[in-house]
Amino acid sequence: MNEDVIQLLTPEGERVDHPDYPLDVGHDMLRALYRDIVLSRRTDVESTALQRTGELGLWCPVLGQEGVQVGAAHAMRPTDYGFTTYREVGMFQVRGVDPVELLHLYRGITHSSWDPRQVGLGIFTIVIGSHALHSVGYAMGIQRDGSDDAVLSCFGDGATSTGDVHEAMVFASVFAAPVVFLVQNNQWAISVPVSRQARAPLAVRAAGYGMPAVRIDGNDVLAGLAVTRSALDRAREGGGPTFIEAVTYRRGPHTTSDDPTRYRDDAEVEQWSVLDPLDRLRRYMESVGAIDEAFATEVAAEADALGERLRDAIRGMEDPEPLGMFDHVYAEPHRQVEADRAAMAEYLATLEPR
Repeated sequence: MNEDVIQLLTPEGERVDHPDYPLDVGHDMLRALYRDIVLSRRTDVESTALQRTGELGLWCPVLGQEGVQVGAAHAMRPTDYGFTTYREVGMFQVRGVDPVELLHLYRGITHSSWDPRQVGLGIFTIVIGSHALHSVGYAMGIQRDGSDDAVLSCFGDGATSTGDVHEAMVFASVFAAPVVFLVQNNQWAISVPVSRQARAPLAVRAAGYGMPAVRIDGNDVLAGLAVTRSALDRAREGGGPTFIEAVTYRRGPHTTSDDPTRYRDDAEVEQWSVLDPLDRLRRYMESVGAIDEAFATEVAAEADALGERLRDAIRGMEDPEPLGMFDHVYAEPHRQVEADRAAMAEYLATLEPR
C-alpha cells in the first residue's frame, strides 16, 4: 500500500498506530470482527454454490471485500442508517439480517425480506449509484429533525462514474449533510479497470465537492472501523460529509454471470489474495492472544451450521403468490395498481392448475 493509504493492520498482522485515528480495540471486539468476516465469507461461498447448482438466479460475490464492510458496520451506531449496493454482505451480517433473507431476491421470491427500519440498512440497490441520492436525502431529513444520527452510503468505484453520485456529493457538501461516502475501490467496474475510470485516486475527487477525503487499506478491518467511526462522528457533530476510498479487490467475478478470466490474469488475483483481510486479522489475534483453538473451532462450526441452514432454506422455498407483487407498491391504495392486480388475477384464472 502507498504511504497515503491509512493502514492500522499490516498484511503480516502487525498493529500500526496512526495519530489521526487512534483505536483501542479489545479481545471481544476482535473476536466479533473475526466471527462476522468468517460468517460473511461462508454466506458468500454457499450462495455462489447455490447459484452454480441452479438454486439462485444470480449472486454477487464479495470475497476479499469483507474486511472494510465488517469494520465500517461496527463503526455505526444502532440508530445510524446505511444505504448499500448488492455486495455489502458483511454489513448485513453485522446489522443482524438473516443471510437467508439476503437470498430471497436472488431466488426470485421477493424484492426484500427484512424491515429496513429494524436493522438500519436499506434493501439492495441494483441500479448503480442511484442510492447515493437517497442516502443524502435521508441524511438531510435527520439533519432537519435535529437528530445526531449519521448515514453511511456505500458503493463501488464504478458508481463514481455516474451522475447520481456526482449530484449526491454536491447536495451533501452544500448542505453539510451528515453522510459518509464509503467507496469500495475493488479495482474493477465489471470488466473496466479503475485506471480507465480515473487518472488519479478516486479520493482526489472529493476536493472538488469541498469535502475531506481519506484513502484506507480496504483489506484492513481495523482501518475500516477506525476511519469510518471518525467520519461518522464528524458528520453527526455537524462537520458534513466525508469521502472514504477503501482500496480493496474483488477476487471473484462481478456476478456469477461474469467470467473475470477474460479481462484479468491469475497473477493479479494472487497478488491480492496474500492481502486477505481474514488472514491478517487472525495473525494479529494470535499475536495478542485474542484467539485460541476453542474459539476458532466454535466459529468454524457456526459457519458450517450456517451453510447447512442456507442450503436447506433455499431448496425448501415455495414459489410466492403471484398477486403478492402488488401488495407493497404504494403505502396507500392506488387505482392503477389495483387495475393491474385485477388484470393479473383474470389472467391467472385462465391457466391450468399445476
